[in-house]
Amino acid sequence: MKKNSIKNTRINGEVQRELSNIIRSEIKDPRIHEMTSVVSVEVAPDLKTCKAYISVLGDEDAQKTTLEGLKSAEGYIRRTLAKNINLRNTPEVRFIIDQSIAYGVKMSKLIDEVNNGKN
Repeated sequence: MKKNSIKNTRINGEVQRELSNIIRSEIKDPRIHEMTSVVSVEVAPDLKTCKAYISVLGDEDAQKTTLEGLKSAEGYIRRTLAKNINLRNTPEVRFIIDQSIAYGVKMSKLIDEVNNGKN
């Protein structure tokens, strides 16, 4: 299976949807910020590993504690993922903080400042 095949894209979408549901409704860890979202998911072609890019609305401390909470719940998340998605192998999930939304907001503010300075 190629990395960007239709099957792999469909699996990525399904795993992303399930991870979002698990994080939002099933994990009760107080370290995980309530404004946590799964931005994208990359499942390896052999279905053994998975990179989940998450975004946390908050400061760096909230991001760090959310990442710690998610790492401590990896076993539960993988078990629940195996129950909800019928795959040959259930991937081992690695959580990575995605800074692209914060970067986009920062760039937008800088562009607005430059535009307001010219007027």
